[in-house]
Amino acid sequence: MSAVAELVEQTKQFVIDHVIPVEREVVVDGRVTDDALRLDLQKKAKAAGVFGPLSDPRYGGLGLDTRGQARVLEAAGASLLGPLAVNAWAPDDGNIHLLAHVANPEQQERYLAPLAAGDVRSAIALTEPAPGAGADPRMLQTNAQETDNGWIINGAKHFTTGARGAAFIICVAMTTDGPTMFLVDENNPGLRVGRRMPTLDHTSAPGGHCEVDFVDCEVPDSAVLGEVGRGLELAQVRLAPSRLTFCMNWLGLAVRAQQLTIDHITHRSSFGVPIAEHGLAQGLIADNEIDIAAARSLVRSVAETIDLQGPTSAQARHETSIAKTFVSEAVWRILDRAVQLHGGLGVCEDHLVARFLVEARAFRIYEGPSEVLRWSIARRVLRGPR
Repeated sequence: MSAVAELVEQTKQFVIDHVIPVEREVVVDGRVTDDALRLDLQKKAKAAGVFGPLSDPRYGGLGLDTRGQARVLEAAGASLLGPLAVNAWAPDDGNIHLLAHVANPEQQERYLAPLAAGDVRSAIALTEPAPGAGADPRMLQTNAQETDNGWIINGAKHFTTGARGAAFIICVAMTTDGPTMFLVDENNPGLRVGRRMPTLDHTSAPGGHCEVDFVDCEVPDSAVLGEVGRGLELAQVRLAPSRLTFCMNWLGLAVRAQQLTIDHITHRSSFGVPIAEHGLAQGLIADNEIDIAAARSLVRSVAETIDLQGPTSAQARHETSIAKTFVSEAVWRILDRAVQLHGGLGVCEDHLVARFLVEARAFRIYEGPSEVLRWSIARRVLRGPR
């Protein structure tokens, strides 16, 4: 057995032993997904040797390439809390990758090391209330003015995932030279984390999705992440890996939902026979298997592209757009069929698939709505012949 295959099996067992029991406490009993829960699960993941599939070994990570991550994160994704337990959940997943490639040595020591080790959480503030940046980051309204001592940031953000309790936030703001990323510590008096927005998905993300204001927020020159004016360009470093990580994680949950459904219809009878013997039920199970196989093949193919050509290559950007669009919609179809095959119990969170479906709905929007991704895919394709 290869090292990655062995790690996959370890991760599966870890999720079964330590994560799924807690998942039921969260979904059914109402336990809050907070940092105490995160740290407890991550402590157990470290003890089990499955922590840090996205991190470098010097930070206690596993040092996997993207192809290895695809297999391990599918295993971790079998539970809503699995990716969080192994430190591969948004936005920390993308921020780990961003800081590893863009931060200078001092910033890596101060911000990346504790983040990759799971000691802290982070957030990235890009999305803004209208008329600010959303799917189109060029609509950026938050601004940063240069001073003799550094920069002063002013602006409003929302849907800032994990902001409440984050040790630092990466803020994207407009300067006279263009969009720029800034590292803002949680104790900065100009950083104000507002309300946690009441979104559909609320089980798996400590800190929620928050409104955040930067009010005369002063940061030194050393807070600039990357280069001034190249913020959106450098942020592309995190985009392809982050989109694919989403696909890996949610694919794992779809696989679990399929197994839960098979178990249910095998043991539940209607009209004198197990539901699994009805042709219409078999058709839905077959469609799920087709979507799972197609999504898995696409994820692993794109992972290879990222490993061989790099996350910012044109091919990687194009293929991750395709993968994120297809997998997000395939996962939704799989979970919807799982709910349907559970019958009335499918809309009861006791059987988990209802919560899986609700949590997964945002996957088709975050990291690029399907409609925007289709538009960008088509533009790249049509650009070729011309």
